[in-house]
Amino acid sequence: MIREEVVFGPIRSRRLGSSLGINLLPEKGKLCNFDCIYCECGWNKDGREDAKLPTAEEVRKALETKLQECQSNQIAIDSITFSGDGEPTINPEFPQIIDDTIRLRDQYYPDSKITVLSNATRAHRPEIFAALCKVDNPTMKIDAPTNALVEKINHPAPGYDVNRVVEALKQFDGDFILQTMFLKSKDFDSSSPEVLNGWMDIVRTLKPREIMVYTIDRPTPEEGLQKFTVDEMHQLVQPLTEEGFVIQIKG
Repeated sequence: MIREEVVFGPIRSRRLGSSLGINLLPEKGKLCNFDCIYCECGWNKDGREDAKLPTAEEVRKALETKLQECQSNQIAIDSITFSGDGEPTINPEFPQIIDDTIRLRDQYYPDSKITVLSNATRAHRPEIFAALCKVDNPTMKIDAPTNALVEKINHPAPGYDVNRVVEALKQFDGDFILQTMFLKSKDFDSSSPEVLNGWMDIVRTLKPREIMVYTIDRPTPEEGLQKFTVDEMHQLVQPLTEEGFVIQIKG
């Protein structure tokens, strides 16, 4: 199970290049309103030993220290990325932290992008949506097109509604990145018509500026998951590619 400090890296990301990570969740635990079968951080139940969230001040200080260090050592940073051990928008100071990060980015690494990797569960909240609109790469996750299918792959907290998520993401007017995991489990298959066709309909509704399709790359908490090859994923999303959507595929 991966456990991250408040600011970690930079690491080489297959999707983002040299990525400096920010973890707004507990350093020694996991806190998320999803419990995905493929999560590299493990199951939620195994990450309850720490529930302390970093404050905006703690994040600001840690980030500035790291940016100064990287600048002194001439270390490239392509993306300052909010990921970590769970859903970053859960942190109650998320909007303030985004403002602080933008200011520090502009001061130390003005050419780097700010990326938020989110499951989009809180995008309907005005303060969260406003903060997401300020970053370069708001990257929102939809793995499946119906609540029943989301339950099989993401195990969301009670109250999740994929239709509410879609309505919230419409507010971006396409200026966001959609991220989707492709995999097979004993009862979920991203290539099945019920998953793939419904997901493609959501893509057509939201018209994101870019789509990130990826598959398993690290150990997963649920056993027996199968990954797709890059060629297989290219074939699966071919209709969208032909329609002009920009799709980044990572194996």
